[in-house]
Amino acid sequence: MRWSQATDVGRTRQSNEDYLVACPDLGFFAVADGMGGHRAGEVASKLALQALKRFLRASLSGCVDIGVLLAQGVQEANRLVYQMSASHPGCQGMGTTLSSVVIRGRRLYLAHVGDSRVYLLSQGSIVQLTEDHSVVQEMIRNGKITEEQAKQHPYRHVLTRALGVEPVVEVDTLRLTLKQKDVVLLCTDGLSGLLDESELSRIVYSNPNLDQAVRTLVESALARGGTDNISVILVAVE
Repeated sequence: MRWSQATDVGRTRQSNEDYLVACPDLGFFAVADGMGGHRAGEVASKLALQALKRFLRASLSGCVDIGVLLAQGVQEANRLVYQMSASHPGCQGMGTTLSSVVIRGRRLYLAHVGDSRVYLLSQGSIVQLTEDHSVVQEMIRNGKITEEQAKQHPYRHVLTRALGVEPVVEVDTLRLTLKQKDVVLLCTDGLSGLLDESELSRIVYSNPNLDQAVRTLVESALARGGTDNISVILVAVE
């Protein structure tokens, strides 16, 4: 596989509360978008992904069911962030999104909490593999607002599910078979909140390589205002 990644603080934030991990030797890629005052969001996102990476590195060898193991790792990350939040006054109430994949050969295993996203680009199309755990997504599902209205809704950043907020978290999982030349895109909402699916697809397919595509994605989000931290990983299946 080939991969590329980038993260940017954006144009309006003072710090970067996003964190990302790429471990091609494990086939493990993940993004997280932290939340919490006094830079606790930075603590939450980094703690969660480093914990998940340690868990997978210790457990993946000889694993029978990678999808189950990945979900267990997310629960372990949730436990550690929750404990840190409960035991450190400066971290109280912190949490993070977490969107992760393990790719082994042509098999993809996904685990997800929050409103960061994973997309699959295949044969000229793009499909969102994750569902946002947010107030506006529930309103869309219930027919109360449209997807266009959701982009400007005052509650668009309010999550209904996040890592580290409760002792146990519900984790969305998915497994699927990839095709040759498929590309997996992981990103925080600093990218997906500013560029729609058609724009993401056009940028990825029109650039000559993953590094250039990642740079163009970040630059495009910055050009739209860069109103949040921006993080993106692209993984191409050989």
